[in-house]
Amino acid sequence: MAIKSPHRVKELWENWFLDQSEESENKLIEHYTYLISFHVDRVAVNLPTNVHKDDLISFAYIGLYDAIHKFERERDLKFDTYASFRIRGSIIDGLRKEDWLSRAQREKTKKVERATKVLEQQLQRAPSSQEIADKLSMTKEEVETLVQDKMFSNVLSIDQHIRDDDNSTQEGIGYTIPDDVSIQPDEILVDEEIKNDLIEEIKSLNENEQLVISLFYDEELTMTEIGEVLSLTTSRISQIHKAAIFKLRNQLQELQYL
Repeated sequence: MAIKSPHRVKELWENWFLDQSEESENKLIEHYTYLISFHVDRVAVNLPTNVHKDDLISFAYIGLYDAIHKFERERDLKFDTYASFRIRGSIIDGLRKEDWLSRAQREKTKKVERATKVLEQQLQRAPSSQEIADKLSMTKEEVETLVQDKMFSNVLSIDQHIRDDDNSTQEGIGYTIPDDVSIQPDEILVDEEIKNDLIEEIKSLNENEQLVISLFYDEELTMTEIGEVLSLTTSRISQIHKAAIFKLRNQLQELQYL
């Protein structure tokens, strides 16, 4: 359980830096467990149902343990921020090492990709999930789920860890802490352009899709919390999220961002 008193949290860190004991370590881990819950919930949203949440939690604890042992208080960086990168990185690394997409899912994903290309040529536009589903005799929800799974598979590829000469794991490019000082002007312009285009594309979504995207990514609510806000079930919120991601993916592909 997280400790609310900043003074008490500071005391936990002082004890850890002083004695490096297992007791001090366990108290810190117990306090920062909320970070594990947060990141596991957010990553789990994009994963197929055959990936067990318990596995994600195990990966996340490895990241938190690593963060506690490698955190340098001299750096001008909040531990929550540092630990978040480590936890998410550990989850991604754990997933990358597992064959989390079954052969059947991979085959279906390839069928969706092929059908999408055919329909794009026929329609001269990005096809809707319903059009792809009709062509493949699938449900709309199944197509959107497969596309989301494929997108997360790409994220795992981007987030692959690099290794140095002694074979120790370093942060992958997908979750390296950014250095704002070294950002180039052209990169800023490109990022700003993508951001503006994404904002415009989000406006084209229906009201529920816009709300789910905003509450999940801006307000950082869980699917269950969003369901309570909109008076919908968690599964329905998940469906809306997948539909929104599918539409945004198609729109960004047309703009040649993906």
